[in-house]
Amino acid sequence: MQTLRSFVAGGWHTATDGFVPLHDPSTEEEIARVSSVGVDFGESLQFARERGGPGLRSMSFAERGEAILGVSKALHAHRDELLELSMRDSGVTRKDAKFDVDGATGTLSYYAYLGREIGDRRILFDGEGTALGRSAKFWGRHASVPRQGVAVHINAFNFPAWGFAEKAAQAWLAGMPVITKPATSTAWVTERCAEIVIESGLLPVGALSIICGSTGDLLTRLGPQDVLAFTGSADTGNRLRSIPQLIERSVPVNIEADSLNATVLAPGVEEGSETWGLFLRDVTREITQKSGQKCTAVRRIFVPKDRVEAVRDALSEGLSNSVVGNPFDASVTMGALATASQLQDAIEGCAALETVAKRVYGTGARVDGAGSPAGKGWFFAPTLFEASDFREATVAHEREVFASVSTLLPYDGSAEEAMAGVALGGGTLVTSIYGNDEAWLQTALETGGCWSGRFYLGSEKMAEQALGSGLALPQCQHGGPGRAGGGAELGADRGLGLYMQKFALQGYRKLVDELK
Repeated sequence: MQTLRSFVAGGWHTATDGFVPLHDPSTEEEIARVSSVGVDFGESLQFARERGGPGLRSMSFAERGEAILGVSKALHAHRDELLELSMRDSGVTRKDAKFDVDGATGTLSYYAYLGREIGDRRILFDGEGTALGRSAKFWGRHASVPRQGVAVHINAFNFPAWGFAEKAAQAWLAGMPVITKPATSTAWVTERCAEIVIESGLLPVGALSIICGSTGDLLTRLGPQDVLAFTGSADTGNRLRSIPQLIERSVPVNIEADSLNATVLAPGVEEGSETWGLFLRDVTREITQKSGQKCTAVRRIFVPKDRVEAVRDALSEGLSNSVVGNPFDASVTMGALATASQLQDAIEGCAALETVAKRVYGTGARVDGAGSPAGKGWFFAPTLFEASDFREATVAHEREVFASVSTLLPYDGSAEEAMAGVALGGGTLVTSIYGNDEAWLQTALETGGCWSGRFYLGSEKMAEQALGSGLALPQCQHGGPGRAGGGAELGADRGLGLYMQKFALQGYRKLVDELK
């Protein structure tokens, strides 16, 4: 059985007690164990600050970009190994494992090339500047430099490769060392990624540390130059945000929380049209991909009242094509939930949804999986609910069931009512809208644009290039208001902002403009 290690203060640490078991979600077999007992968190922080930070800051953006590109290539060279490990450790299909691993290397590559574009400089400028006096001699401009601390990343279980790489790429390019803490249940994939990166020698010593297991007193030791970025549940995010030491020291905290993402079918979309087909394909995928264990999965489906029956029937047909089971079985298209507690939460969540909506597809209960022994594995089939009135379906707007579960919610067809429904979720990472009516869309964004961090606009003009609302592209920000955490990551160079201190420069224009 594998014992996962931590890499801190420049060396690998193996605990001798305090272990938590990891299980194969498809068979429930114990496959690894995790513990961080014995890690000196103070030493870990000091080493990263004193060795990793200066090493990264001595490099230009272009040089950091080259190192990050090398990291992407190193991980890609182990792609097949990582895919198989993910299938076993996370219970996902090979296709869903590719979504995670390729997302990791793709995001690293993007930030590598962004570093090349920024070029041979160590100060990042924002805008061209402006005259502050009677002439352009007295000049003002905004700029940023790396924080002189450590970026602590606490990641969710559902994307053990992508979650790690996405945050690390931004921090490294900005010039900050990283201590990554993967979710325990799927930490094996992240540990292997970290091992590959560290063995490559591409990054300065101290630029990457990993903690497998508890973070102990790490977070209470963070100071004003450090950063905490978290992805996970809204409840956990709120607890982290409330740590007294982080508040007292004004430690920057970015929260990306799971949210009750919505999709809206606008009126006027004809059955059988290209937009109709795109809507059905996208929503079916966003319910079932990663077994519904995505922070960007579609949880609420707003449909004009006169289209509910057609959408219900079409989605039910699409969901019926899912084969749930062990990802090593060739017939399987949807894997298991990651843990026994995730399965139990899904069952309880469906029971709660059934108090406000009718279950129209699926069982809302555990099922046996193809290719696994009867009674073994944390399998849960796609389940669809339908409410008669979205305003009264309170549970659908308050409780996220982190599985392949979604709820149909009828509305009157107006943009105002559709966005009022979206707003009941308290803030989403992404809201998708399918329709071709520009005036309807204009009204929707004006009335409800403040409730989501990203809008995916599905229409016939972009259908052939559509990637789906669930894909967090590095060019666009990922994050959202309210329940979604109030944070933002990615978004090209916007993602560097968390890891850099912005300041205003005021002085002689020639002097200001020649800084690099």
